Amino acid sequence: FRSEADEYVQIANRGQAAVNIEGWRLTDVADGSPTLYFPNLTLRPGAKIRVYTNERHDEWGGFSFGHGRAVWNNSRPDIAALFDSAGTMSCF
Repeated sequence: FRSEADEYVQIANRGQAAVNIEGWRLTDVADGSPTLYFPNLTLRPGAKIRVYTNERHDEWGGFSFGHGRAVWNNSRPDIAALFDSAGTMSCF
């Protein structure tokens, strides 16, 4: 198994308004898992957070899948998808 603790997906609010992402989920749709559900968090316009494979980086929001193996770049294609609380894919 490949271990890539420093892999990450970066999520940015490119809009003009703040967005609360509570209940949103980030999923590796190519493999069906892992999935991370976000707590009550508001992203201001221009704000960015990262979700790491296994590490926590508080300066980037402190989000981690806590997954001991590589999540990304192990399927072709390997797609990260962000779903809002209604289940609509908002970006990938």
